[in-house]
Parts: sequence; structure tokens; C-alpha cells
Amino acid sequence: MMNVSKYKKQYYLPPEICMDWAKKDYIDKAPAWCSVDLRDGNQALVIPMSLEQKVEFFKLLVQIGFKEIEVGFPAASETEYTFLRTLIDRKLIPEDVTIQVLTQAREHIIRKTFEAVKGAPKAIVHVYNSTSVAQREQVFKKSKEEILKIAVEGAKLLKELAEQTEGNFQFEYSPESFTGTEPEYALEVCNAVIDVWQPTPDNKCIINLPVTVEHSMPHVYASQVEYMCKHMLRRENVIVSLHPHNDRGCGVADSEMGILAGADRIEGTLFGNGERTGNVDIVTLGMNMYSQGVDPKLDFSDMPHICEVYERCTGMTVGERSPYSGALVFAAFSGSHQDAIAKGMHWIEEKDPNRWTVPYLPIDPTDVGRNYDADVIRINSQSGKGGVGYILETKYGLNLPPKMREAMGYAAKGVSDHLHKELHPDEIFDLFKKTFENVGQPYSINEVHFQQTSEGITTKVTSTFNGKTITTEAVGNGRLDAVSNALKKAYELKYSLEVYQEHALERSSSSKAIAYVGIKKPDGTMAWGAGVDPDIIRASIDALVTAINNR
Repeated sequence: MMNVSKYKKQYYLPPEICMDWAKKDYIDKAPAWCSVDLRDGNQALVIPMSLEQKVEFFKLLVQIGFKEIEVGFPAASETEYTFLRTLIDRKLIPEDVTIQVLTQAREHIIRKTFEAVKGAPKAIVHVYNSTSVAQREQVFKKSKEEILKIAVEGAKLLKELAEQTEGNFQFEYSPESFTGTEPEYALEVCNAVIDVWQPTPDNKCIINLPVTVEHSMPHVYASQVEYMCKHMLRRENVIVSLHPHNDRGCGVADSEMGILAGADRIEGTLFGNGERTGNVDIVTLGMNMYSQGVDPKLDFSDMPHICEVYERCTGMTVGERSPYSGALVFAAFSGSHQDAIAKGMHWIEEKDPNRWTVPYLPIDPTDVGRNYDADVIRINSQSGKGGVGYILETKYGLNLPPKMREAMGYAAKGVSDHLHKELHPDEIFDLFKKTFENVGQPYSINEVHFQQTSEGITTKVTSTFNGKTITTEAVGNGRLDAVSNALKKAYELKYSLEVYQEHALERSSSSKAIAYVGIKKPDGTMAWGAGVDPDIIRASIDALVTAINNR
């Protein structure tokens, strides 16, 4: 049995009500983004990236549009140090990109960090120490005053070494385990650090409020962030940053509510890679903004390429249901969903092509490099007429009558159910041709002649059934009706011609035409056929014969 009694909340509410963030309903501009893939993300990999992989990943982050990239913990290992020096010495850092390095608030680590970052065009030196109740009591066994002193001494050393080291430096401080810290104490520590650094409009500092471990629902974190923003010293000269992890599965919600609460900046990773359950997924955050008409200032227009590089360099996989990036996130298997999507696509084309409102698709898949044929309408035993019809129309140019779409939908569903597999577009097209197009058995027509008479159209039809060929004459109000009457007469067939539709398959004078015919049997059910031929009359007759053969 699970023992719930050993757990209690490990978070602390602010000493005052902080709920102004709840009055806002959306984020109106992108925050500053900092990728921590190469540090926080890399340290969480089973096999950390090689130097070559890190360089490739760094270039990908630059290509996406990150202007701040945390590249490692250079004092932690020779590999981390070498990567940082490679970026600097090979001049791989663009002028508009600032690298970030992490260091504990310990003197020898801070000093080695400055040695490693020497000569970088611009660098953020990110210093941290843990402030939570659990860490103070269990790990460091230090008082609040002693923990505050660690932060202040670290801040002073950063300022001192920055003045002695070649480079252009900005400072960042994190009260690690912020969410397990009393907000008023976290504020005291952060203000003490700010007081040391004395940030100005031209040289702002960053105060990062990490969700090192998620302990609460997102609205609690938003209240904590709002409290810090309201009472922080020199707030106008401080960039408030968030670094949410995802232990409760709320990393994105923490970030979005934290931005509403006043935060200016987000640290996270592509697809949420990171320690334990991972960091906040910046792809999801950015695309959430994009889906509401807000430019995230990050370019995810070639998501398949981003996923490919990410998976190859990290050894991780992008989940099939990962928002915006997963292989199945735009896929609709349900018949009703497919029908709504197909109708929504037609509506947009006809009514409002500049505004995306398609049901079930929060964004246009082509905006992230996906395509409708392969990624949106997917056919299996759960699918229906709308999806099958959409594929046949958009990929193969077949505009089936509505009731025929239903019949084709059932045919596809039956095959998928029998084979226990998804049907790909070419399989659906082949099934259509096999089932409904130019089916010539058991009835077939060998020859047809028409003559206009006072009674209408007279036809002479030579047909074959079960190896026996006969010629029959009949009259109709049109060519197809005349042929139909001839076949009824020849074989005592009982049906009524209910649906006829035709269209060209291509926009050229030499293109083939397709005709669709639906006949109603005595029991009220429909049978369908299609005919394809350069001659529309021949196509119509073939469609009729196919429908008869499908009775």
C-alpha cells in the first residue's frame, strides 16, 4: 500500500497576497530566452555529448535564435572547460550571442570559472547556492545568516574578478531550491546580492528564481515570483529569470504563470531535457505563444531538422505526443476529427486564408515543417469518410460524392481493422481503384452506339455476362440513362440511377476524366462505381458497370 502520511507540503506562501498575475489572460511578448541544453541538459544525459556534438548543438541553438546560451560548468571537468575554450578560441560565438557559465558560490570554483571564460566576447557568470529549508538543515547544516553570507561573498568575488579579467561580464544569481525557501528569506538573500552588484540600466543583473524541484501547483509559484518582483531592490535594473523543472509535470504552466507574475526571462531546454523529469520545454513555451499570435523570437519552422539534430546529439527521443514536435501531434485518426479538419481546411481556403481556425489543429502544421498528407490525416480502423475523402481529394485529385466517401471510408476501415495496421495514402488510393474504379466483372460492356431520335437517345449495347455476349437496344433521356436501361433490359436488373458526378483529373486538354455513379438497390442501399477515361462518356459507362458489379 502507498503511504501518503509521510508527505507534506514543502513550499511556502508569500507573507502577503500576490495574485495580480491572475488578472492577465495571455503573454503579450516573448521573454528573453536562455538555453541550458549544453549544461543542465547535457549533465542529465546517460552519455554526455562529445565535443563535436556540443559544437553542432551550439550551432543549432544559434540557428533557432537563442541569444543567451549556458554552455557549461567549466570548473566541473576538463571536458566542460575544453568546450568553452573551443567556442572562444575558434571564434564560434556570434556577436549577438552571450554565453553563460555556471559556478557554485565557492571561491576556488569561481576563480577557475573566470580563467575559463577569459576572452569571451560577452559572458554571463551565473553563481548559485542553495537556500531551501531542507538544504539548510540536512545538507549544509547552516543557519540563515551563514547561507546568506555564502551568497554575498560569492557575489563580491564575481565583481572583483570581473574587474581583473579580460571580457564583458554580466552577473546572475540563483537561490537554488527557491521553491522550497521561505519567500521573505529568498528575498533577503537576493536583495543582499543585488546590493553588492549595484546594477544599473546599462549593466543589469539577473536574479534567477529556479523551480529546482516542483513542490506546488503553478499558481503558488506565480505568487512567489510576484512577491519577489514587487519587493526586489533596484527592480528596474534587475532581469528576473525563471528556471522551472518539471517534477509535477507543470513546468510549462509554472513558466507561463511566472511570466504573467512579472518575470522577464526563461531558462530551459529543447523538448524539456534535464535532470529527473527535465527542465521546462522551450519548444512548447515558444509555440504556445506563437499559436496566440505572439512572436516567440525563436525559429521552429523546420521542426523535423531540429528533432533530428537533437536526437542524434543527445541520444534522447522526442516523444510522439510531445507538443508541436512529436510525430503524432497533428495526426487525426478519429473519423469525426478528420471530417472536421477537412471541412475546416476547405473553409479557410474559401473564406479566410490569412487566419488559422481549423478545428483540432491549434497551429498550421506547415508552419513547423510538417505536411498535411503525411502528418495530419492518418487512416486506421477508427477513421471515417472525412479523412479518406480528404486524402483522395488533396493527394490524388478525387472529389468523391459525399455518400461515396462514406462507402470508401467503410472499405478503408475494414481493411485497416482486418490487417491491424494504419493505411498509408498510396494504399488508400490502391484500395479505391481496386474497389470502385473500372471493375469489369462479372458484367462488362464491349461496344456502345448512340443515335438521337425523337424519343430521346437510342443506344445499342453489346455486353458480356458469365462468358455470354448479347446486344441490346434501349432508349433513355441521356446516354448514361440509355445504357443503364439497356443493361436492365438485358439482365433483368433492378436498381435506380441516383447519383452522377464527374470532373477532370488534370487541368489540361489531354487529361483523363473521372465519373462517379451511385445506384440504389431494391433494399434501399447504394452501390458505387467510378470510371476513368479520356472520354467522359466512356468513363461514365465504366462507372455504371462498376456500380452494377458492386451490387
